[in-house]
Amino acid sequence: MRRISIFDTTLRDGEQAPGNAMTPEQKLDLALVIEALGVDVIETGMPSSSASDYAATKLISQEMTSARIATLCRAVRTDVEQALEAGGTARHQIQILATGSETHLRHKRGITRADAVRETVDTIAHAKKMGAESVVLGIEDATRGSDSLLRELVAESVAAGADNIGVADTTGCALPHEYGELISRIRSWVGPDIKISTHCHEDLGLSLANTLAGIAAGADEVQTTLAGIGERAGNAALEELIAVLVYKGKEIGITSQVRPEGLQSAFELLRRTIDLPLPRNKAIFGANAFGTQAGIHQAGMLRAPITYEYVEPSRFGRERSMLVGRHSGRAVLRHVMEKMGLELNEALIDVVYEKHVANRTGGNCLDLPAVRELILDQRAVITGGIV
Repeated sequence: MRRISIFDTTLRDGEQAPGNAMTPEQKLDLALVIEALGVDVIETGMPSSSASDYAATKLISQEMTSARIATLCRAVRTDVEQALEAGGTARHQIQILATGSETHLRHKRGITRADAVRETVDTIAHAKKMGAESVVLGIEDATRGSDSLLRELVAESVAAGADNIGVADTTGCALPHEYGELISRIRSWVGPDIKISTHCHEDLGLSLANTLAGIAAGADEVQTTLAGIGERAGNAALEELIAVLVYKGKEIGITSQVRPEGLQSAFELLRRTIDLPLPRNKAIFGANAFGTQAGIHQAGMLRAPITYEYVEPSRFGRERSMLVGRHSGRAVLRHVMEKMGLELNEALIDVVYEKHVANRTGGNCLDLPAVRELILDQRAVITGGIV
């Protein structure tokens, strides 16, 4: 199977979103946990943007033992100089941010296409001259750029020394087939020896689908974040991509070296670091991702978890949970009594259900230990305390 490189941008794109700011020390702690997952590249930030990002890059570059670092630079020589000063040249992927659409040329930059190509090529050449081991042409807003603009940027940048083309769906506007076709065209322009990276945003809820389309079209590297944090609606989520590769990797012929069992602990550190609320319905990390309350589901899962549990929680450092609420029915109460070694008593089950379960609303569910206590209490009431 083809192994893709996993590039984590939690500490750069993820951290720059509102509410996600971290200290250099916090970034280091997260970087080491993410590295331990088996991620190939960890983006530390944009050293020219702040003293904090500079310090984080310096700290992380000194502590990394297996993953490479990456930094983001504008198409400005001094940005590259600061990035290399902070992170060194070895095992350091310098990303040069290029203006990749006519929309950005006109409304954001106010420069010509020739200006955009010239500044990008000059900065890439400068990075190579300074000894950068790897230089990425990071094309911002590539999915809204014309082929003529993109092709010129790519051709001139590769000639100047870029060895990786980062293709950003910056506004999350692409459909999977559109993004895949763009990756395929870029692959035809650069041949097999230049890497292509995906960078997909979640504005239309398609970041993972677009990432997978990019892989299918020939991308070698994918940029993701833990829990999908990032600008606006976020980025392609690392844990969701890894889940796809765990369960569908053979089907699509793709693998990675990321170890899924460590993802939950990495997420828990991220949550503590940036005070991230726990979502109920998020794939892999959601509070309810491996939990159920509905009686129809519980009846099936009590016989065999596979009936409703395609993704196995233990593979991702999680545990399944059954919560008891008004949708649960009586089967789960019988299950609890059996596990307690008690003789089934339908009258007792009816009383517990009608009194404590049937009218529960919202998130007011019971876990199984609480159900056990209710059964014991109600049993004592029925028997007059003689059990």
